[in-house]
Amino acid sequence: MPGELLSKINAPSDLRKLNEEDLPKLCQEIREFIIDEISHNPGHLGSSLGAVEQTVAIHYVYNTPYDKLIWDVGHQAYAHKILTGRKDVFHTNRTLNGISGFPRMKESKYDAFGAGHSSTSISAALGMAVAAKLVDNNGRQHIAVIGDGVYDRRMASKAMNNAGVSQSNILVILNDNGMSIDNNVGAIREYLVDITASKFYNKLKDKIWFLLGGGTKYGKNTRAIVRQISNAFKSTLLNKSNLFEAFGFRYFGPIDGHDVIHLVKILKDLKRIQGPKLLHVVTTKGKGLKKAEENQTKYHSPGVFDKKTGEIIKNPCPEKQPPKYQTVFGRTIVELAEKNDRIVGITPAMPTGSSLNIMMEKMPHRAFDVGIAEQHAVTFSAGLAAHGMIPFCNIYSTFMQRAYDQVIHDVAIQDLHVVLCLDRGGIVGEDGATHQGVFDLAYLRVIPNITIASPMNEEELRNMMYTAQLPEMKTFAIRYPRGRGVMPEWKTPFRKLDIGKGRTIRNGKDLAIITIGPVGNHAVEAAAILEKENIDIAHYDIRFLKPIDEELLHDIFKNFDRVITVEDAAVTGGLGSAILEFISDHNYKTKVKRLGVPDKFIDQGKPEELYKICGYDADGIVRTAKEMVNK
Repeated sequence: MPGELLSKINAPSDLRKLNEEDLPKLCQEIREFIIDEISHNPGHLGSSLGAVEQTVAIHYVYNTPYDKLIWDVGHQAYAHKILTGRKDVFHTNRTLNGISGFPRMKESKYDAFGAGHSSTSISAALGMAVAAKLVDNNGRQHIAVIGDGVYDRRMASKAMNNAGVSQSNILVILNDNGMSIDNNVGAIREYLVDITASKFYNKLKDKIWFLLGGGTKYGKNTRAIVRQISNAFKSTLLNKSNLFEAFGFRYFGPIDGHDVIHLVKILKDLKRIQGPKLLHVVTTKGKGLKKAEENQTKYHSPGVFDKKTGEIIKNPCPEKQPPKYQTVFGRTIVELAEKNDRIVGITPAMPTGSSLNIMMEKMPHRAFDVGIAEQHAVTFSAGLAAHGMIPFCNIYSTFMQRAYDQVIHDVAIQDLHVVLCLDRGGIVGEDGATHQGVFDLAYLRVIPNITIASPMNEEELRNMMYTAQLPEMKTFAIRYPRGRGVMPEWKTPFRKLDIGKGRTIRNGKDLAIITIGPVGNHAVEAAAILEKENIDIAHYDIRFLKPIDEELLHDIFKNFDRVITVEDAAVTGGLGSAILEFISDHNYKTKVKRLGVPDKFIDQGKPEELYKICGYDADGIVRTAKEMVNK
């Protein structure tokens, strides 16, 4: 239940009625509300706990939604959702037909821009600020909150370079918590640590403030004097110019991001200053929950936990469950790397999520976290391959979209031996439309010089990884899902697969089902159901989308006039489309029904709920098979 103050707030206009001295208590109530809700309805915990005070301060000072607040990496925005009219439906967060776990323009007028991927906020805010100038609306404020490890990545730095010369009225709040999902890496991170941790600099800055009367002796110019003097000393002490001011931004900070009253005062000052500005705010990811502060990676999205102790509630029988595909990947790459010293692992800020952390612990010199920089990860892998290494570049399917140009130009055109491991392929569930990995089969299939494979189970994943690292291989994409597989015992000896060869799962006479990847297990279940109803189904696991097994397809279409294709991916452009192209090219008259993700964005929900909605769970396959057979 919301606390005394929070219960009265249904919009930022209610928030602005509070006295400033009430804001710390409100922040505590919001934090308790988030912990209470997320403890039993899992979501992104640590990031939102760390952003409570700055969220309250922004909505308190600025006239949202007229002033535009744009979030980067939207899992910081739970407090924002709670304060902007969604408190009473927050229990539906990330559930089917509930609110999204990320900002979404269709959901609320306060969500000025959607954010599921990183590094977009400054570009979007700059576009809005320029638009405001063009329509004579110069009084509108534009605030981009960027953090969780994305401030030094790709679009963000390019946008700052553009914004710095635009003179647009934009404020970037850099939420510096030292983390993305795992610890941040890179030179810019070290630069921020230097600024924040310099005791001499911070003491000097405080002394200057005190000597100038704490803001009263020289009136409104005091802050400007302190900033000029402290920045001069900062450059001298660190022997480097201020990076952000080099971009043309006026830099303020670093300041305590959990002192809400001080934040309000600073934001009121900054609101009066025109042009591009950057406020450096230092926060603690997981603030307010001891366990989340101590283990920030695990509590980024911890699942169900005890709201009083913070202890994660584990499955009571974990030994009875198959391993996660990511775990199989993590253990297998180490096993392969122990036998092949040319294998290296690369991930863009997802070592724990991808299980590359297993390799990083055992072989730290051969596993690389390059930060939230998918484009760099792919080209870095290409450079490694050009020098004879065999990189396994592990990127979530939805994030690989951001490196599409690099896959084509830097890897495939040059025919390099890079293994692209697309984790979270297919429907991923509660993270919704921005994270569903459903476009990969379609966007990869059109690229020459690439092998595309997807395993039906853990053993097949191991064999595909083994095959992909063999010296005769070139660009090789392996696509596997989020979650657990189907095999409690999976660590079998490696077996080389024949490239472009599918396999027969079961023979039948009434109808053929062609699947790719783990969705084939839905077909296995469906075939067992249909068998009880005297419908005899043949099932083929195609395994390789490219090159596709033409010999197997000829055999199927010579023997069946009705075929169902099933894929956990966009039905446009993937397996079903490849099958229709083959039929057309070879003049078969086979009737084909394609099951997969329809031509629309799929919102949040449990995977099994979304499979059913898309129509390719076991029941959907059974229903489709009956319709085809009965016709």
